[in-house]
Amino acid sequence: MLKVKDLRIHYGLAEVVKGISIAVEEKEIVSLIGANGAGKTTFLRAISGLKKVSSGEIWFQDNKIDMLPAYEIVTLGVAHSPQGKRLFNSMKVIDNLVLGAFLCRDKKEIAKYLENVYQHFPILKTRTEQLAGSLSGGEQQMVAIARAIMSRPKLLLMDEPSLGLSPIMVAEVGRIIRNIEESGVSILLVEQNARMALRLSNRTYVLERGTVVLEGKSSDVYTDERVKKAYLGAGGFAL
Repeated sequence: MLKVKDLRIHYGLAEVVKGISIAVEEKEIVSLIGANGAGKTTFLRAISGLKKVSSGEIWFQDNKIDMLPAYEIVTLGVAHSPQGKRLFNSMKVIDNLVLGAFLCRDKKEIAKYLENVYQHFPILKTRTEQLAGSLSGGEQQMVAIARAIMSRPKLLLMDEPSLGLSPIMVAEVGRIIRNIEESGVSILLVEQNARMALRLSNRTYVLERGTVVLEGKSSDVYTDERVKKAYLGAGGFAL
């Protein structure tokens, strides 16, 4: 479904992504883990068209997308739930959600999309008239993910969905991610909680200073001694 080949990205003269190649298959969760500054967020932003690439290729299904603007990439079926939620806090929850379906002009279809979202996030149905900024951190994260899936994506890019959440909400977000995957959506997951990412995903890439230093089945990566030492200390280590 997604193939990234030898991707390189710069900020000014600094190369922050240094020849990364990954793949995501249909109905699969793939995770990217690594320390802060490893290039994970920049990598996702490049896939969704929010960051210009220096070289390399990004293919989504049969489409080469590395030179396309973000709005065209969305139309192909790629959605991005960014780090930090990025909601319109002064707008109602329902308005934030409907913005995610901006490609659809059929009100009946949008209503169907909303009902699908509420199956994943039933609490949001009771919050539709509240301002997004008045919600708890966990509820805001749900709105951010729900807004992304309102575009009915084939591939969902998720950037640190558990960041700043309580352990209870982290578990809830994990359940939601699994439900989304079971509905047929592939997921590329950047997650600061390495233990959670490895538990949820089928395969994992470990990034270090802009390069892939380890890849494989998540169950194998979990038992790798280097990963245990760096990211899975007692009780789990948040990257």
